[in-house]
Amino acid sequence: MTFFVLLLAYTLSQFFRAFLAIVAADLVRDLGLDAAQLGDLSAIWFASFAVAQFPVGVALDRVGPRTTIAGFMLAAAAGAAVFATAGGFAGALVGMALIGIGCAPVLMGSLYVFGRVYAPERFAMLASLMIGVGSIGNLIGAAPLALAASAFGWRASLGAIAAFTLVSVALVALFLRDPPRVAAPLAGEAPREGFGSLLAPGPLWTMLPLILVSYAFVIAIRSLWIGPFLAQVHGFDAVARGNGALVMAAAMSVGALAYGPAERLLGSPRKTVLAGSVITAAGLVGLGLFGARGATLALVLFAVVGGAGLSYGILMAHARRFLPAHLLGRGVTLMNFFFIGGAGVVQWISGRFVRATEADGWAPAATYSTLHLAFGVLLLAATAVYWFSPEAPRRKPSEP
Repeated sequence: MTFFVLLLAYTLSQFFRAFLAIVAADLVRDLGLDAAQLGDLSAIWFASFAVAQFPVGVALDRVGPRTTIAGFMLAAAAGAAVFATAGGFAGALVGMALIGIGCAPVLMGSLYVFGRVYAPERFAMLASLMIGVGSIGNLIGAAPLALAASAFGWRASLGAIAAFTLVSVALVALFLRDPPRVAAPLAGEAPREGFGSLLAPGPLWTMLPLILVSYAFVIAIRSLWIGPFLAQVHGFDAVARGNGALVMAAAMSVGALAYGPAERLLGSPRKTVLAGSVITAAGLVGLGLFGARGATLALVLFAVVGGAGLSYGILMAHARRFLPAHLLGRGVTLMNFFFIGGAGVVQWISGRFVRATEADGWAPAATYSTLHLAFGVLLLAATAVYWFSPEAPRRKPSEP
């Protein structure tokens, strides 16, 4: 039951980070938004989510995942209701900020439970299973949302999701159980505690560039730009855009599930992440060079990017090896701050890039080709830095 209630909450979190691409045209029509404002709406979700990681990390270590997840998710339900009733950009922005705060502890609370309750070698498999199955939220935020919005309107659809979020809150409060607390080491054993000690120069630094951009580029496309790309470059209508987003979302779900077995097959999270990052970068470069030539080819490349791009769980499992047990909550949320913070920055910058190119009269194909190429090149650069990351912490001479 524990896995189920966490999975349901994470499925909602996945929906909330992906639904904008499908209702973007409705928001432009009903709220008068432009490309930069759409980017801002997506960016504020990620920004508020990222900033909330700090109180979430402290709360996980001090009060446990049950109260943390249930309490924060109330903000997500309120935010969905505010968004559904928004009369303009400001209201939608407030709604998205509340949703981002509310979703902040869901995956980190799950990883906290996995890291505390299960053996370390099972962490990568459980994380990939949660992310892979939870990506059903991505699927719901694609074609099903497009159909619901066409039938009932985007406001009613978001209102229903707000109500369902309250159901998830109740299930977490009723059925999730906190793992036993871990005492901190003696004062002489750990002179620096908290986020500062986690940010001390060390192996995590070579992982940070990839942590900042690997998830950011994939989710920027899925949550924001795949819809406008398919509409403006290939002429897709609303339902066709939903189906196109569904292709990428399904590939993301399958890819996230496959990362767990792949890590076990290779016997190394580092090698698994390196392989996935290179494939993702190749797909992004392919989109930049060939995505405008045909809709079918573009959809295949989106599927490649989605399927290989969700190395998030395995990359987190690699970072987990360098986090002390008594700071696990703060450690995973700090890593998630960089994952999600990077996504927020990418969405903000990309929104302004798209608006600037529109103002300068660029053809949509040129705009998105440049965007995809930039994503691919930057991902390759971050992967090159990650190459120097150690596989695991070095053992002290006294350790067996």
